This record gives sequence, structure tokens and C-alpha cells, in this order.
Amino acid sequence: MPVMSTYIKQLSPINWRETLRNYLLLTLGAIVMMFNFNIFWAPSNIAPGGVGGLSLILNYHTGIPRGIGMLLINIPLIALGFWKLGRFRFLVRTLYVTIIYTVGVDVTARFLPPEGIVNDLLLAALYGGVLGGIGYGLVVHGRGMVSGTGIISRIIQLRTGIPLSQLYIFIDGFIIIALGLTFGWERALYGLIMLFVMGLASDYVLEGPSVIRVVFIVTDQPEKVGEMLMKRLGVGVTRWMGEGMYTNEERSILFCTVARPDVEILSSVVSEIDSSAFVVIGQGHQTKGGMVRPPVFGKPRTEGSRQAMAELNQSSGDVRGEGG
Repeated sequence: MPVMSTYIKQLSPINWRETLRNYLLLTLGAIVMMFNFNIFWAPSNIAPGGVGGLSLILNYHTGIPRGIGMLLINIPLIALGFWKLGRFRFLVRTLYVTIIYTVGVDVTARFLPPEGIVNDLLLAALYGGVLGGIGYGLVVHGRGMVSGTGIISRIIQLRTGIPLSQLYIFIDGFIIIALGLTFGWERALYGLIMLFVMGLASDYVLEGPSVIRVVFIVTDQPEKVGEMLMKRLGVGVTRWMGEGMYTNEERSILFCTVARPDVEILSSVVSEIDSSAFVVIGQGHQTKGGMVRPPVFGKPRTEGSRQAMAELNQSSGDVRGEGG
């Protein structure tokens, strides 16, 4: 009781709107995972490691229902996480997901075909990985966790400093080997495919699609290039100075983000002003703040570009004349 009261005193005030959002995402993620388990994982005896894989092995050797098996494995792991990690609300959310997921697996199994909906192991691995990644991503968005092996990885990472990614590979790899010893190496190899696809799908859910492009421009005409980009694309442009390590000359570096369809327009604008400019375009997932505008679709309008260039040259000439 004293330990529990200490944790409760440390809790910050509850944001009910955020809490409702989190638990909605946790519930949706658990529902997706429970159906995925019974449709793709259990019928094919393929899993990307984790407690789900352990439950398949436990069910095969003992006959314990898979959902109950996951619950029996997860509860001591969650207790260990509460003791070692001490993040009360995080572990409460994890317990919430665990109960819905594990109980739901056994309940929904009565109403779903035991043989699943596909007979092809490759399809089961691919779609089981996609749905598993979507469910996992929703749970993490809700600030929870699915697999108890993730708690073990986090504890080991805090004690040893080993990166979490390596620990996940080691622990899930060990479970996939155990699955291979139980159900055959073909299914273990499909489990590796499922693990890879699940990672891609969860990253997509967590980070979103790569819808923006991050642009760095090294140019000798930063004023013209920057002003033209702001006129033609309506984006904000940041400028700073850099020094070439080979030439020891100072060069201006421009930075901006554009929508994916605007890359061709940006390249055309930069080339029109400074054909020798060095341009690097990378991928980005999200932007926040700054100048926000709809993308300019299609090819650049030559007439509009020339008109903007003429205005820019005229204003530049006026400035030079006044300075002279």
C-alpha cells in the first residue's frame, strides 16, 4: 500500500480528452490484433515471435487455450515491468490491452473458422504481418504496449545499454527458432517474413506516409532562389551560411519543405535561376508550424515563372540602382 500510494501521488492531473483518445486507440488496436491472431496466426501456426508465438507453442504441447496462455505469460511480465520501470499509467494501459487482446482471442475463436481464411502460408505471413503491424501501431499511438517481451527488452536495455532493436531481434528470433522446432522450419521462415512486414506496417502507422520532401539548396544566388520559391510555391525558406571544406568558401544554404507533387516545380525553379546549385531532396513524414499551403500540382507554368522572374529581376535591378 505505501508503494502504491507513492505512485498515485506522483501522477499528474488526468487529461480526460487525451485519456479517452488513448483508450479508444488501445481498444481498436487490441480488436485488430485479436482478429488477426485467429484469422492468420493461429490457423497457420506462424507468429513473429513475442508472447503470441509462445502461446502457440504452449497450446501445442499442453492444450491450454491460446488467449489464456498469453495472459498467463503476460501478467508476471507486466508485474515485473511495474516493479522495474514504475510507469504506472503506461503499465495500466498495457494491462488493459493485454486483457482485451487475450480474452478476446479465446472468445472470438468460437465464431471464426479454425482453419482461417487462407490456405497459403505466404498470404498468412504477409497479411498477418500487415494487420499485426496496424494493431501494434494503434496501441503504441495510444501510449501502451502489446507484447510482454517488450517489457523484458526495455528492462535489459536500461541495465545494459544494448539498443532495443537488437534486443527485439534477439528475443523474437529465439522464439521463432522455438516455433521452428515445434512446427517446422518452413513456418519459422514465414515467421521471419511476418516479423519484417509487421515492422514496416507498424512504422507506417506510427510515422505516416512519406508525404513531404525536405530540401537543402546550396546556391550563390540565395535571395533570388528563396524569393522565387516563396512566390511560386508559397513555402517558407530558411537560410544559413556554410563553408565548403574543399574550397574554404562561404556559401548560402537554403532549407524548405514541399509536398511530393511539387518536387518537379522546385527543381525547375532552382535550375532556372542557378543551374549550378547543389540540391538535396530527402523524405519527411510530418511538418508542424511554418507556412502551410496546399500543394501545387502539375508541371510548372512557364508563363507564370517567367513573369515572377521578370518581377524579381526588376526589383533586384531597382535595389542595385538605388545602392549605386
